[in-house]
Amino acid sequence: MASSLPDNHGCEIEHEQENDHHNGLVLNGDSKTHIPKKPRLSSFITDSEIRSEFAHHDTGVARINNGSFGCCPASVIEAQRKWQLKFLAQPDDFYFNELKKGIHQSRSIIKELINAENVDEISIVDNATTAASIVLQQTGWAFSEGRFDKGDAVVMLHYAYGAVKKSIEAYVTRAGGYVIEVPLPFPVNSNEEIITEFRKALERGKANGRRVRLAVIDHITSMPCVVIPIKDLVKICREEGVDQVFVDAAHGIGCTAVDMKEIGADFYASNLHKWFFCPPSIALLYCRKSTKCSDLHHPVVSHEYGNGLAIESAWIGTRDYSPQLVVPSVLEFINRFEGGIEAIKKRNHDNVVEMGKMLAKEWGTHLGCPPEMCASMIMIGLPACLGIESEKDTLKLRLHLREKFGVEVPIYFRAPRNGEVGSFTGYARISHQVYNKVEDYFKFRDAINQLVRDGFTCTLLSK
Repeated sequence: MASSLPDNHGCEIEHEQENDHHNGLVLNGDSKTHIPKKPRLSSFITDSEIRSEFAHHDTGVARINNGSFGCCPASVIEAQRKWQLKFLAQPDDFYFNELKKGIHQSRSIIKELINAENVDEISIVDNATTAASIVLQQTGWAFSEGRFDKGDAVVMLHYAYGAVKKSIEAYVTRAGGYVIEVPLPFPVNSNEEIITEFRKALERGKANGRRVRLAVIDHITSMPCVVIPIKDLVKICREEGVDQVFVDAAHGIGCTAVDMKEIGADFYASNLHKWFFCPPSIALLYCRKSTKCSDLHHPVVSHEYGNGLAIESAWIGTRDYSPQLVVPSVLEFINRFEGGIEAIKKRNHDNVVEMGKMLAKEWGTHLGCPPEMCASMIMIGLPACLGIESEKDTLKLRLHLREKFGVEVPIYFRAPRNGEVGSFTGYARISHQVYNKVEDYFKFRDAINQLVRDGFTCTLLSK
């Protein structure tokens, strides 16, 4: 295998030419404000420029965990700093003349990127957890105010993100909602397995005359990571009379295909600091224009309360808004890659699958799902002899890999099913982003191989 992964700027992928409505987008009445055009071939980013953009990364660490916190290139960090200094230089002028205009420009770009109908459907918030709180707060109010009957159901995936589960507990369960978790198999072999379990959960939700008021569906689950067939599940929800559908896509934009008109959900939330190169933290919350989606409010109430979620979210008090203002600069960075974000996504997918297969073959294990069910992250079974027997073991092993081997990778514990013998209970989730090189994954491979050779088990680590 070559010493580095194929050039990110040299991949061959079909992509649409710059759309006419991109070229002519008017923002805030300024006909000179456009989504940046894709550069000419001569200006595509080089490998050395990619290394320079991420030179602030710790060179002693194999950083194969982009999925947790994302990454931000130096050129975008510089743009963010300019916004911060602009505020510090003259805060009043910034507030009255720059902030709203800049956030509106970012919202307009996001609207085009996700194919929403109207910019008013796009709000910018801190992260997907904040977005989930906004949606679930509305659901909680509906239970508390008697618009939903006590005991009506909210359906979510068993592998829903932990913070979202806590929000459901805080807003929905406390207000009288009945929460149903969809059990999903792992490893998973097909979309049909997910669809079958989801249908069963909806049937349970509708039992005894109940109604399913909200379905919370991940686009890509976090741990274990699997791309969920959300178009199919949203369609099923419509057929089964589910009131509203919220897609939690923390790993959505920049990682997999995101098209609001095709997905058809009422709400869709996605971080832009994970896979879209924004600095932390920024997320989009799409709310489809509908009377059912009108009573949404930011949980931090400030002067803009009652002026619509997008306006409320654009001012929640004095704070650093620079992550929300650099979206145009991020798009400029992305368009330095031949094929733009579509090519980046394809190359990340192809490379993470290649590295996942390499590791599984090396360790005699398997992938957690078929390649077509992953995006830029994939699960790989770890050798059973490592003795991963609990969540605590995963945290200890992760710390050991970080401190002794300089490898940053999350570990997942899969409890054996009843009667199951000899199964793999530990899985690693690896990510691939443009800054990664093949040596990062070799470093991980060699670390696990050394642990196996040394007769290591998790019981040897201090508690």
